[in-house]
Amino acid sequence: MPSAVDVLARLSFVTSARIEARASEAGLSVQQMRLLGILRDREPTINELTVHLGLDKSSVSGLVIRAERRGLVSRTQHEQDGRAVRVHLEVAGRALIDTANSQFENDVHRMFAALTETERSRWVALTTTLLVAEAEERGLSR
Repeated sequence: MPSAVDVLARLSFVTSARIEARASEAGLSVQQMRLLGILRDREPTINELTVHLGLDKSSVSGLVIRAERRGLVSRTQHEQDGRAVRVHLEVAGRALIDTANSQFENDVHRMFAALTETERSRWVALTTTLLVAEAEERGLSR
């Protein structure tokens, strides 16, 4: 039986390949796709995005500026901190990430078709436990 490390690495390679393909089809880099995905349900500051994306502030700022030039996101002044800005997903960005995400979900559903509903539920529960623990280590609440 393969080790957990081997299985996780192989799953990561398969998942990354699908994400890269979907990002490319949408005309996005993987980092841009991650940015738009994060913005689907929140309006973080640049500093918050650095934590979520695991990138430095200048890299995140560049990512946001390039997405803003394409009309995918906008920046607004933070309501309590005049020095900070919040990043908002625009309609064009939402349409792009929703399409790419839908296609990726189809990829995942095809992959998980090999499991029973009980096995899928168990996999989701176990993986969620691991991801919550990892997020807490990085200081993320979501």
